[in-house]
Amino acid sequence: MAADIFEKVVKNMGPIGSHAHYSHHYYSFPKLSGELGPYMTFNGKRMLNWSLNNYLGLANHPEVREADAQAAAEYGLAYPMGARMMTGNTDLHEEFEGQLAEFVGKEDAFLLNYGYQGFMSAIEALVGIHDIIVYDAESHACLIDGVRLHRAKGGKSYTFKHNDMESLEKNLIRATKMAEETGGGIMVITEGVFGMSGAVGSLDKIVELKKKYNFRLLVDDAHGFGTMGKTGAGVPEHFGVQKEVDVLFCTFAKSMAAIGAFVASTKEVIMYLKYNMRSQTYAKALPMPFVKAGMKRLELIKKHPEYKDKLWEIVRALQNGFRERGFDIGVTTSPVTPVFLHGEYDLPVVTNLIRDLRENMGIFCSIIVYPVVPKGVILLRVIPTAAHKLEDVEYTMKHFEIVKEKLTTGQYKNA
Repeated sequence: MAADIFEKVVKNMGPIGSHAHYSHHYYSFPKLSGELGPYMTFNGKRMLNWSLNNYLGLANHPEVREADAQAAAEYGLAYPMGARMMTGNTDLHEEFEGQLAEFVGKEDAFLLNYGYQGFMSAIEALVGIHDIIVYDAESHACLIDGVRLHRAKGGKSYTFKHNDMESLEKNLIRATKMAEETGGGIMVITEGVFGMSGAVGSLDKIVELKKKYNFRLLVDDAHGFGTMGKTGAGVPEHFGVQKEVDVLFCTFAKSMAAIGAFVASTKEVIMYLKYNMRSQTYAKALPMPFVKAGMKRLELIKKHPEYKDKLWEIVRALQNGFRERGFDIGVTTSPVTPVFLHGEYDLPVVTNLIRDLRENMGIFCSIIVYPVVPKGVILLRVIPTAAHKLEDVEYTMKHFEIVKEKLTTGQYKNA
């Protein structure tokens, strides 16, 4: 007799879902309300919020809000109907693609409806069954799922240790031998900024290996776009390797505080992707309000470098403050600010710590535990924005010191 799939999934909710009976709506799926910004309401209380991917503070910028409203009023959310290839293409979609390509130093770009599916689909389209993927071990889930699609079709992949060029080279040697057998090519995939650790991908060192090995480089720069580089064009600009990065992927969900994404490369590669990315061929085009509003956001990023400067003022104050007080924030050199708390802490300690931060100190930040991070580690992920103030940083420093003291003295065990 066949098993009941519903019975199976209910009995096995997964490593995170197994805690849903008490975590839902508080530790997971929390509800933040009020105007998007440094202070929002959670559980009926006003919180200093360090959990929004609103790096440049554009979410509530008056020009952005006006552009959002005007575009929605003019076009509605339905237009254009259909996928880009069929009935969903417009002059404005293509105009925006040209603006994005120019900004990141590429010949052309393809506007995508969503980031996660878009990146998976770009990998699936670019890498065939005979090609080999070599990717960073700490890559985002969308990259991992793209690799899974590749492997499900019978393709091969190798993983290199995080930002470790010796490991990458060893795997490039393995991939080169494999490619000689299959007749395929090699795609190296990594991130511009790693979203959990804040580490910046070693793109400068990776492109140096092109002198020895024949491969193409695909970079997911979701967190770098708008925050890194002289103009905010991302980590390739930061390292001066825009030409050497073969395919660049960026989302609007971080610096631009919106929905959508794009992939940029040569005109020929982009034309290929337009006709072969299944997530775009068989899905509705990005609605016009997001296109028009995205153009306004890009305009503001280009016209106002002071937004990025303000972000980095907060980033430096926050990260220097943590380091000066003895907190472990890892190797971050980007706005992403992880605070690692080490020790054999059981689940009640973790939950009591977060409740103390939120209920008694009025600080909301995301918490990440095993299996996303190793056992014995609590990761408090702090995301600074240009909308924060230095007073917010000082307040946070003061109360994180209290948290560390309580954790060290075991007060959260009996809370």
